[in-house]
Amino acid sequence: MSMLDAQDKAIIAELQRDGRAPYASIAETVGLSETAIRKRVKRLTDAGVVQIVAVTDPMQLGFDRQAMIGIRVAGPLEPVAEALAAMQEVDYVVITAGSYDVLAEVVCESDAHLLELVSGRIRAIEGVRETDTLMYLKLQQQTYAWGVR
Repeated sequence: MSMLDAQDKAIIAELQRDGRAPYASIAETVGLSETAIRKRVKRLTDAGVVQIVAVTDPMQLGFDRQAMIGIRVAGPLEPVAEALAAMQEVDYVVITAGSYDVLAEVVCESDAHLLELVSGRIRAIEGVRETDTLMYLKLQQQTYAWGVR
């Protein structure tokens, strides 16, 4: 997708503020017609620039353990990242530059589930040399309203 214009960015900012905002309300704020907003949102979602999803609190859904797993890899990074991304418990995977080659955020039902995931499945991925599990004690802040630049 080409560069976003100021109106695209304003639409995105409104959706980050409230993903359920009516197009008419966004149109009034941004200064376009409701039809124009609808078309732009469709273009942004079709292009993968925007996803409109429900963000949940895993703890309230019965997932009592969240963790970030730092992974050191021997060999190519992409196959490890792809294997992690295919796991149901993994909701975030990035290839990094720094202490870890790959970071993966996981959501598990229990400590036993986390142990099975890390010990039984993640460490079994070819190329995984070492893992460091950082268990979340409290989710202090989670926001997606960081805006557009």
